[in-house]
Amino acid sequence: MGMSGQAGALLGVECSVTGMRWRDRVVDHRSAMAISQRLAVPEVVGRLLAARGVGAESAERFLDPKLRELMPDPSSLMDMDRAAGRVALAIFTGEKIAVFGDYDVDGATASALLRSYLSKLGVNIEVYIPDRIREGYGPTATAFESLRENGAEVVVTVDCGTTAHDALGRAEDIGLDVIILDHHMAGPALPRCFALVNPNRLDDDSGQGSLAAVGVTYLLIVALNRSLREADFFTNKAEPNLVALLDLVALGTVCDLVPLTGLNRALVRQGLKVLARRDNRGLAALADVAAVDGYPDCYHLGFVLGPRINAGGRVGESDLGHRLLTTNDPLEAVRLATRLNDLNLERRAIESLNVDQAFSQVESNGQLGPAIVVQDQDQHWHVGVIGLVASRLTERYKRPAFVVAFDGNIGKGSARSIANIDVGAMITAAHQAGLLMAGGGHSMAGGFTIQREKFDDFRNFVEKRAVKQGCLTGAPSLGVDGVLALSAAQTDLVEKFEQAGPYGPGNPMPRFAFAGVKVVRVDTVGDGGHVRCIFAGEGGSRLKGIAFRVADQPLGQALLNAKNLHVAGSLRPNNWRGRHEVQLFIDDVAYPEDC
Repeated sequence: MGMSGQAGALLGVECSVTGMRWRDRVVDHRSAMAISQRLAVPEVVGRLLAARGVGAESAERFLDPKLRELMPDPSSLMDMDRAAGRVALAIFTGEKIAVFGDYDVDGATASALLRSYLSKLGVNIEVYIPDRIREGYGPTATAFESLRENGAEVVVTVDCGTTAHDALGRAEDIGLDVIILDHHMAGPALPRCFALVNPNRLDDDSGQGSLAAVGVTYLLIVALNRSLREADFFTNKAEPNLVALLDLVALGTVCDLVPLTGLNRALVRQGLKVLARRDNRGLAALADVAAVDGYPDCYHLGFVLGPRINAGGRVGESDLGHRLLTTNDPLEAVRLATRLNDLNLERRAIESLNVDQAFSQVESNGQLGPAIVVQDQDQHWHVGVIGLVASRLTERYKRPAFVVAFDGNIGKGSARSIANIDVGAMITAAHQAGLLMAGGGHSMAGGFTIQREKFDDFRNFVEKRAVKQGCLTGAPSLGVDGVLALSAAQTDLVEKFEQAGPYGPGNPMPRFAFAGVKVVRVDTVGDGGHVRCIFAGEGGSRLKGIAFRVADQPLGQALLNAKNLHVAGSLRPNNWRGRHEVQLFIDDVAYPEDC
């Protein structure tokens, strides 16, 4: 196979074109070999597991995660039984139930999950998705008042609510029983509500803090289904198939960037199987519009389907994603999928302009600090895409990024992070320190509201926090799972390491290096400045590669001008019109003579 590991920098790459030191992810090669021999799996699979801290004793369970083994008792979460009991009572007594959901993919899937399950019980609910621009994040007193006027007696908030103290106080005053299903960091003071189910509240010891909101919602459904069963609700009707809802759980989990470990990994793995059956009309229509070919994986969820569902909340109608995920009308599904696809194209154009402006602002500031904090100086940034701008800044500069779009003296901010830097905790601490009007999040992403006069103090605050959390300690590195010969990059290899998937945060996509390959063809494609190339190795082997949005960057320039390179990236299946190939998604390159 041509795979090797070595001490020190992999292939001697101490400083790549992007300034990275290449390191071998596998630190215990004997463990990798033991896994391979014990389970009779290819060496590459043993390496992948060892690199991710999986021992020989737990490797078999890792390769075949059983949801029934990893599923916790929902009652282990604080307030879960209270929440499930209240919803069950509402179902028995015919009280009107409403759901208030966030406008991102996690919120859309969580609200769709509740609606789908309850509809199978014959319970119709009202779903309220706020407008990102007019209403902003989270429940408001006005929204609760509207739901109450429409007859709601129980409101379930999903992916929001933990920090909405004022709005929840108003809900209690007007007689609403509010149940919060959330996963964002909670402070010491909890809001007034009937039940707050959030594994990241300080007094919750369930150990499920890595769940996305859709995962928390799924546990509520499990608890609710159990309560209804115990109350003989299903005496004359069939219980809903909860496994059939896991495609929604997988989508929300992947798109919210929570760790794909433990329960999350099992939920996503099973959910991908459900997604492949195409039972959800909306997701099937969206896959067709987006030209998803072949078996779906996390890439399709995170980079193809997710952005399109998000597009409604970013630049269009916030409830489009929820409506797509819950429709049973095939014609409506196609119409909504097409509309979301069009909005995604519009979103890309807006994002591209705002990203260029943010990059220019960072470059004009001179030396990079431990965190990237930028603001819309001309009040032209679109608040619907600032999260994507933060993602692009993090991707390029390998630092946590905070992006603020101001409207007058009030700014809406969004943050994205890197491994081991908890931006949700930073935002919560800044709010407690009086630097933010509101804010919250989790380790990889967050949102906040800030006054213009507090911007500089906030920037200083998060830069100090980033240093304390370990940002910029040591040289930046690129983890690589091994060195392959170009001839080894075949579809059967990709199929082998898919055994250790699904991949995402906490279980990173396999990345391999190829030494001294020749660039025999290269050009730029797409409006985003992607660089496409063909590499050649010994024996006439060939491999197609692509690097996204790098044409004007050192990585893109190296690909466009060099003839011989060390290359690192992730191998992905490339299925198009019946052809099955392997393509390299390029992360980095290095000049052999500089190593």
